[in-house]
Amino acid sequence: MATMSDVFKSGIDEVKKSWGWFLVFGILLMVLGVTCIGKAQTATKFSILALGWVLAISAVFWLINAFRTITVPVFFLFLLKAIIRGGVGYLLIRHPDAGAEGVTMVLATLFIVGGLFGAAGAGVIKFPYWGWTLLSGIVAVGLGVYLLATYPTASTYFIGIAVGVDLIFDGGALVAFGAAIHSLP
Repeated sequence: MATMSDVFKSGIDEVKKSWGWFLVFGILLMVLGVTCIGKAQTATKFSILALGWVLAISAVFWLINAFRTITVPVFFLFLLKAIIRGGVGYLLIRHPDAGAEGVTMVLATLFIVGGLFGAAGAGVIKFPYWGWTLLSGIVAVGLGVYLLATYPTASTYFIGIAVGVDLIFDGGALVAFGAAIHSLP
């Protein structure tokens, strides 16, 4: 019977085979982060428009799914989900600046909660070079708190900057993780 350490070792062996992908993906995230910071207002507007289009397109799929289940009692729930997603998607596409203010609150919460979980997970698991992931989590929490403190004035540019900084630190954590996995015996 395989012990937990055997399962963990086989998992590490599988991850070690892909260390280059972690490295490349981390570098790409860092480049994307620098681009977001350089064009912060554009990145903010693009983020809101992308979210709006994703919601609008998913509304079409939920509508199709609703009519495929018209004889089932969940039809009205699926239809309601399609209408809500479509309405929110339309509003974000039509009014991206106003949508940025609403998304600012959600993004701040994402950074705070995600950063806390990332930092706590890194502190508990303590994988190689876990300090970088801990730092990434702390920076994410700081970004979220700052975003809440400067709301709503920062919503036009800060989403792009915050996403860019978060991408840079996440990319750095992946580069460090890839390097650490590659250097394992």
